[in-house]
Amino acid sequence: MKQDEINLEINPALARKILTGFIRSETSRVGFERAVVGLSGGVDSSLTCALAAEALGPENVMAVRMPYTTSSPDSLEHAGLVIEMTGVQEVTLPISEAADALIGAIPEDQQVRRGNIMARMRMIVLYDQSAEFHGLVIGTGNKTEKLLGYTTQFGDAASAISPLGDLYKTQVRPLAVEMGVPEVILEKPPSADLWIGQTDEGELGFTYEEVDKLLYLLVDRRHSPDDCVDAGFDRGFVENVSELMRRNHFKRVMPPIAKLSNRTIGYDFLYMRDWGT
Repeated sequence: MKQDEINLEINPALARKILTGFIRSETSRVGFERAVVGLSGGVDSSLTCALAAEALGPENVMAVRMPYTTSSPDSLEHAGLVIEMTGVQEVTLPISEAADALIGAIPEDQQVRRGNIMARMRMIVLYDQSAEFHGLVIGTGNKTEKLLGYTTQFGDAASAISPLGDLYKTQVRPLAVEMGVPEVILEKPPSADLWIGQTDEGELGFTYEEVDKLLYLLVDRRHSPDDCVDAGFDRGFVENVSELMRRNHFKRVMPPIAKLSNRTIGYDFLYMRDWGT
């Protein structure tokens, strides 16, 4: 399969049915009826909020906006459009004062460190709202981010369930269109909004369209890096992406446990036999 032959099209209506069913069943499985979603105004969180509202009912979803001092004003506005569209409950909890207690000691040129603090502060807020609202925290990350490690461990990577985790970034948009996410959100450059002018593709150094096709060959089709070069991808690009996946695997799994007994959590003990799952 050549690079220009790769087709990542999805059936949006079918994906909608599967993901709303997933949210509904996984939420009730652990004894919850409500959900909490961090709503940034980007396409991933907007889609997640819309899916959760359809799955659980808008009255059972709490959308949390968590702006920082440098956050784009558009983020709040765009999140507001999704709140209005879905009818979910909402709360706005700025993180600037709490985050600055730590960020203030970090040089301004160390943007990743400062951004990681913001991401982890937001997850503290979400889990506190989970306790307040009695709702399960639903993740908003997609498959591309997870594979590349383009997430903050125990920050935006933390959640109870991950409905978009098997959708590549370029597959998110057609489903967002299906769910009625506002056009202004669909068209803006993807960004974690952690510092002024930050964009995902600018930070990564390549486009989602490029990397999604490569990841599809490496992961879904199990092609070797050499196979991907033969398919038309630049060798340096293939090696870079392969290394990102390898190096960031620890973000995708629970912390490994040193094995000392016959039944070790995560190895031999995965679940109780009578749980039935």
